[in-house]
Amino acid sequence: MPPQHSQHPPLTALPPSRAADPPLFRPSNPPTTTFDPEEAFPPARDDLSASSASVSSSSSKQKRRSRKSSLKAAKVAQQTDKPRAPEGQRLVTTAFFPLSYKQAAVQWWTSLTPPASERAVLNLVPYLKEAISPTASPDAVASRLDPFGHRIWRSSMVRLPGKNRALNEYSVERIGEPTEETLVMLHGYGAGLGLFYKNFEPITRVEGWRLYALDMLGMGNSSRPAFRIKAKDPKERTVEAENFFVDALEEWRQARKIEKFTLLGHSMGGYLAVCYALKYPGRLNKLILASPVGVPENPDATDAELPEPNSSTLANEFTQSQEEIVHQESDVGTKDVRIPSAADSSSAITKQAPAAPRRNIPGWFAWLWNANLVSPFTFVRIAGPLGPRFASGWTSRRFNHLPSEEAAALHTYAYNLFRQKGSGEFSLPYILAPGAYARNPLVNRIDQVGRRVGPNGKKETGFPLVFMYGDSDWMDVAGGFASEEIIKKRVEKALAEGTPEEQRDENGSAKVIVVRKAGHHLYLDNPDEFNEYVRKEMEETRDYNRRRKAQGLSV
Repeated sequence: MPPQHSQHPPLTALPPSRAADPPLFRPSNPPTTTFDPEEAFPPARDDLSASSASVSSSSSKQKRRSRKSSLKAAKVAQQTDKPRAPEGQRLVTTAFFPLSYKQAAVQWWTSLTPPASERAVLNLVPYLKEAISPTASPDAVASRLDPFGHRIWRSSMVRLPGKNRALNEYSVERIGEPTEETLVMLHGYGAGLGLFYKNFEPITRVEGWRLYALDMLGMGNSSRPAFRIKAKDPKERTVEAENFFVDALEEWRQARKIEKFTLLGHSMGGYLAVCYALKYPGRLNKLILASPVGVPENPDATDAELPEPNSSTLANEFTQSQEEIVHQESDVGTKDVRIPSAADSSSAITKQAPAAPRRNIPGWFAWLWNANLVSPFTFVRIAGPLGPRFASGWTSRRFNHLPSEEAAALHTYAYNLFRQKGSGEFSLPYILAPGAYARNPLVNRIDQVGRRVGPNGKKETGFPLVFMYGDSDWMDVAGGFASEEIIKKRVEKALAEGTPEEQRDENGSAKVIVVRKAGHHLYLDNPDEFNEYVRKEMEETRDYNRRRKAQGLSV
């Protein structure tokens, strides 16, 4: 019986007034002017010292006011005369949760549904036209001028075998040309496909490609089945947790009848992309790992039985400001960074990237992590009206470099993902130790990627792996360099010991690329440079497979 696909009901775009002044960030007395970045993440209502400083109170009468009157005046000032940064500078608040209590309650009460908040983000993508229906004629949707060829997108829920198992899918198809290659994108932990909104249009400019972005099972807007681990052995638990995601990806591939594809994964999505390559060989043409988690070994341990790591860079995910990262002077250089070829490596330019600061891991944090009683999103759910405020602690730093409309849409989207039923998020302690070091580091098994027996009984002869990091990434780029060296040695061995046919088909390679003025979310911090690198990799993959076909060889 063929797989069932259900289409999300079409949603109309939000009215301009809603997009310009979403309920999340609407102050108590909304201004009549257009929504601006400072209103997106205002100082917290309880940070009265910051807001009162913006009130002109030079008169002696104001100085003699009682504390009660001062507090009241400060609140009014925050609503009407919010502080302004000096010209040419951006206002920065020190509050960890910038969203006020009242604004949080307003959003909690009036918030969009998760699919609608995803749609609001996808509506920010330029040029691409939504398909009218799953069976819509290309001519019916290709009416809007697209300078890079007619492209349409669809949003679908792809049903998988089993109870309550389905993947939320976003796809982009180029009209009027054959589909030669497929790119699949996987998001990071607790996130969703909408965060790639700045990448969908630029990378689908490459001819001959079709793009799919997926919400991983139990995350994003995919279904959220109960996450249960039955294994008792710690190593088997890790494998079972990995299989929760990679088995769903393989079932999706079968449902879409895709023979081979290129897989791009960010953070935890990158980790799981490698796990997929190891469990389901013969299905990938290339792996692009954007700031993958779980690559290096725990620096505090040389054996699996040693204690958990005592320090980590994980805290940087919650403390780094993207506004500071994207406007910093890059350590990689101020001139254009050369885009390497598939047979090249960017080690010479990327080894200048500084290491992220490490922080000690408190004992209580390690205990909560291993106990798996709560996840980072549990507090957003149980907080009720305060949930949006808690979410703003992350979104205010992650999206503060973006235009106000985009930052507001992404905040609403992130909050709607965080507050959904917990599922795949509970895999974290089985896959990673406290501090985000992998229970089974990828560097210890990366040499087997592209070297296993495929479904046709033929042994793989390698494929390219691309490691990408931001120059201010808290993820350890050293793990990428270590993997690069391991893969190069594996290629040398294959060429020395393989049969003539295996030597002819050898396609293994590895490179490390660092994107300037970017952190862990490099695809969002510097999308132009990130997209250029990805397009280059896509073109190389397409051209390589074209040459193979022209020679009568399998791809």
